[in-house]
Amino acid sequence: MRTYLSSYFAKLFAGDLAAFGAPPTDEALAGHIRAEQVSLVLGYSFGIMLANACNALVLAVALWQSPDWIFALVWATAVSCAALFFGLQARAARRIAKPQFVSRRAMYRLVRNALALGTAWGIVPVAFFADASSGAQLVITCLCAGMLAGGALAFATIPIAAIAFTAPIFVGTAICLGREGDYVYLLVAALVVVYGTVLLRGVFVNAFEFRRRIIAQHEAERTVRQDSLTHLPNRFAFNEALDGALKRLARSGEEFAVLLLDLDRFKEVNDRFGHPAGDDFLVQVAARLQRCTRASEHVARIGGDEFALIMSNLTRPEDALAIAERFVAAFADPFLVEGCEVTGATSVGIVLAPRDGNTPHDLLKHVDAALYRAKKSGPGTICFFEASDDTSARERRALQRDLERAIEADELFLVYQPFLDIRQGRITGFEALLRWQHPVRGLIPPSVFIPIAEESGLIHQLGEWVVRRACAMLARWPDGIRIAVNFSAVQFQNVGILQTIVEALAEAKVAPDRLEIEITESMLISKYGAAPAILNSLLELGLTVALDDFGTGFSSLTYLRKLPFSRIKIDQSFIRDMLTQPDCAAIVKSVIGLAQELKIGVVAEGVETVDQLEYLRQTSCDEVQGYLIGRPMSASEIASMLDAKPRQSVHAA
Repeated sequence: MRTYLSSYFAKLFAGDLAAFGAPPTDEALAGHIRAEQVSLVLGYSFGIMLANACNALVLAVALWQSPDWIFALVWATAVSCAALFFGLQARAARRIAKPQFVSRRAMYRLVRNALALGTAWGIVPVAFFADASSGAQLVITCLCAGMLAGGALAFATIPIAAIAFTAPIFVGTAICLGREGDYVYLLVAALVVVYGTVLLRGVFVNAFEFRRRIIAQHEAERTVRQDSLTHLPNRFAFNEALDGALKRLARSGEEFAVLLLDLDRFKEVNDRFGHPAGDDFLVQVAARLQRCTRASEHVARIGGDEFALIMSNLTRPEDALAIAERFVAAFADPFLVEGCEVTGATSVGIVLAPRDGNTPHDLLKHVDAALYRAKKSGPGTICFFEASDDTSARERRALQRDLERAIEADELFLVYQPFLDIRQGRITGFEALLRWQHPVRGLIPPSVFIPIAEESGLIHQLGEWVVRRACAMLARWPDGIRIAVNFSAVQFQNVGILQTIVEALAEAKVAPDRLEIEITESMLISKYGAAPAILNSLLELGLTVALDDFGTGFSSLTYLRKLPFSRIKIDQSFIRDMLTQPDCAAIVKSVIGLAQELKIGVVAEGVETVDQLEYLRQTSCDEVQGYLIGRPMSASEIASMLDAKPRQSVHAA
C-alpha cells in the first residue's frame, strides 16, 4: 500500500495525468510530455509574472489608507520582486532551444513554485479584506478573481500546478467571506465556487486534450525520427538534435560532445548467421549502448552499423571519454545470436564542440576522421579528433578527386605478372595489376588508392576499366594464355559488372574461360549485396574463378564445397616460410593434397628462390607466381616472354 501511494503521489506531483485516470506512459514519453507542458508554461510566464508585479503594486496603492498599509507594502514589494525575478528567468529559458525531456524533479519545482505564489495571493483576502475600505475590498475581490483566471491560463496543461496555485486563493477567499457573516458575501462565495469549478474543469479538459495531442504528434514523429529496427532515433532525429545542441551552444555557451561508433565485426555476424540474425544482433547492441547513457540522452542509429550520441552539458572531455569507455566495455560480454555466443567490438571517434567545430558539417567531418583513425588502430579503440586527422581526411579527399579524373587523364595502366606451369615449364597466363601514375605524386601504390576507391564508389568505374582493358589485351595473346583480374567485395554490389564482362568479352572476341576472376576469402565472408548471384552467373558464363590468399580467412573449406573454383592460390606468407617453418610446409602440402582430391588447380604465390620452386615441384604444385618467375611487367615486355621456348622459361625460373 505504501509503495502504491508513493508511486501515485510521485506521478501526481510530476504533472502526470495518469494520477487522474489517464492511460499510463513510459518515462521517456512522460518526460517528453512534461517538456511540452513546461515549454507552454514558460511561454506565459513572463507576462503572468509581470501581471503579478503590477497587481501587487495596485493592491499596495488600494490599501494605502488601510491600518495594514505597512504590511501590505512589504508584501507587495516581496511579491513584485519575486515575480520579476521568476519572469526574467522564464524569459531567459525561452531563449534556449526547447528541451526534449524534462525530469520529474523539474516538474516538482514548478508545482512548488506555483504553490508558493498561490499562497502569497491566498494571504491577501485573509490579511487585508476585513480592515479594508469598501473600495479596497472591491480591488481585492477583483485581484483574487483575476489571479484565479491567470493561474488557470498559465497552468492550463498541468492540473496539479493549477490546483497548487488556485487552492490557497480559494481557501483564503473562503475564510474572509465566511468571517463577514453577510449573506451578500455568501452569494459572492457561491459565485467564486462556481467560477473556480468552471476554471478547473476547463484546465482538466484542456490538459487531457493537450496530452492526447502530444502523444499523437509524438507517435507520428516517431515514424519519421525513429529507426524501425532498434527503435532508437535515426539520422534525421540525430541531425535535429545536433542543430539544437549548436543553438544552445550559441545562446548559452553549453558545450557538448559528439560520439560516433562503428561495429567492427557486424559483417562477419551477418554472413555467418544471416540477415535476420544480424538484425537481432543490432537490436541487442542498441539496448546495451542505450543503457550506457543518461536518461535524457539517446544513442541514434545513423547507418547500417553506425551509432552516434550527442552528449550535452559537457563540463570536461573526460566525461565524454567515460561514456565512450562504457560503450566499449558494453561489448565485453558475448552476444547470444541463434543460440551461439558471438563476440562483438566497437570503435569510437569523439569531437568536442566548439573546440573541434561549431557547424554540423565540421563536427560530422571531424568525428568521422577520428573514427577512421580509431578503426585503423584496431577494435575497441577510442580516439578524440586531432588536427592531423583533418589533414589525413583532406589528403584522402584530394586523392579521391584526382582519382575521379585519372581514367580520362590516362594515368591508370595495367602491369602483368606471369603464372608458370611447373610440369610443362611454360607461361599459362598473367595476373593484371592496376597501377596509378600521378602527374605530381608519382606512382601511387594500390594499397593507398584502392581503399579510397572502395569508400567513394569509384571502384565500380575502375573495375569496368580493368575488365575492358584486360579483355582487349587477351585478344593479342595466344589462345592458351589466360588473364586474371582481382575483384574486391565492394564490386559485387554493382550488378552491372556482369553486363560489363559480357560486353568486354564480346568486343574482344575471346573465349570466356580465358578470363579468370580472383576473389579473396574476405570477400566471401563479407557477402556484399548480390555477390553469390553474380558469382554463380560468372561461372555459368564459362569464366574461371580463383580463390586468392587461401588460408588467411575463416571459411575456405566451406566455400570450396559450395562453389566450383578452378584454382586456389596459396598465400605467399606460407610459401615464404615453408622451407624454414615446419607448420608452413605442412599447410602447403595439405592444401596441395586437398586440391588434388577436389580436382582444383593450385597456384603458389610469392615464389622468390629456386629452392622454393624445387620444393613446390616435388609436392606436385600446378603453377607458381612470384619474382623468380617474373616481376609485374608492361604489355610490351610480355611478347618476348611468350615467344621464348618452353624450356628456356623453366631455366630462367
